[in-house]
Amino acid sequence: MSTFAAVFAPDGKAWRGTEAELGDVEAVDDVADVMIDFAAEQGSDLCLLFVEADDEWFAIVRTEESGEPRIYLSDVRVADDHPLARVLSEASGLSVPEQPESAGARPEPAPEGDADLLTDLGMTGDELRSLSTGGGVLPGDALAAVAERAGFGDLLDGMRL
Repeated sequence: MSTFAAVFAPDGKAWRGTEAELGDVEAVDDVADVMIDFAAEQGSDLCLLFVEADDEWFAIVRTEESGEPRIYLSDVRVADDHPLARVLSEASGLSVPEQPESAGARPEPAPEGDADLLTDLGMTGDELRSLSTGGGVLPGDALAAVAERAGFGDLLDGMRL
């Protein structure tokens, strides 16, 4: 299973980012610790985590100095198959919908979570859900669109090369 994860935080002048290793995550606190540590290094109380796995789904997690992590999953159905998605979905109380057993039909993505977590960075909840369910939009492309809107698209692009 191929997973890309990176954390981003503003340092007052620009966004900074680094890839994050989340292979051994067992609880959302492990994820939040990585994010809060990175944000503190940048002198910021805001941090975003972008996760993309196997060109199938993406997640965005937002932490701030106060409060619980805010989580958005592009397709909550992957929680059954991917440990990190399971941790994120359990932490935010997301429920995995029943999947119909229709032969040959690929079910539509089931986005869940706090779709408004990026509104102050220029991405509305409706736009984020549209990126999740829009036909033909790969998770990496969706995250690139979010990063571009928030002001760190080039930084994300440089990490993905």
